[in-house]
Amino acid sequence: MSALAGHAPAIYVGAVAAGLLGSAHCLGMCGGLVSAFFMRLQARGAAPYLIYHFARIAVYAVIGFLAALLGAVLISSGRFGLAQGALQIVAGIIIIGLGLDLIGRLPFRNRLSFAPVAWLRRQFGEAGRHGPLAGAGIGGAINALMPCSLTMAMAFQASASPTPVHGMALMLAFGFGTLPSMLAASWLFGRLGIGARSWLLKAAALTIVLMGAATLWQGIRYYLVMARLVL
Repeated sequence: MSALAGHAPAIYVGAVAAGLLGSAHCLGMCGGLVSAFFMRLQARGAAPYLIYHFARIAVYAVIGFLAALLGAVLISSGRFGLAQGALQIVAGIIIIGLGLDLIGRLPFRNRLSFAPVAWLRRQFGEAGRHGPLAGAGIGGAINALMPCSLTMAMAFQASASPTPVHGMALMLAFGFGTLPSMLAASWLFGRLGIGARSWLLKAAALTIVLMGAATLWQGIRYYLVMARLVL
């Protein structure tokens, strides 16, 4: 019997909560970036903002789908089941580490990235040349690929999903959780007090660590069940 037979709704609630509670991190890491981007873009009306965030969340969904697809290759029976359990264990450990990285509790900094950082920065800086609408879409897509412990943690969580659709849904939930703070980035940036930012960041880190711990525990249980069946 597979421990992955169901996918608890709580995991999606956790993803939305991580996005919402990560507002301080989003504002600190991306608030100024997004504000400056739209100042340079000289966008008028709501369309460029909506396109920007639609593209950003769409890329999150693609990341979740591909991450879960990579994990799903290992989902089967026998020794492949052992590999899936091991994948969840590794993913859980990495997610916990990324959660701790959010509040600087690791002796080293996260260097994981979805694409070369220099390339991402260049593409983001040049996106506005394509016009307010296309530029907003390109900027949002690049924003989703920027180095971010919070996003990376959720991608690893998605890799442990039972199906690619579940992984995509998980990242969509996370993306919608980030939407309020990112939409309001141009207004909120710099207005949150240090105490509020610190509290939100710690709450986001705790949420990520708890999700990682749950994934780690599920992986250990699944591995032990499969080990008894095939070893």
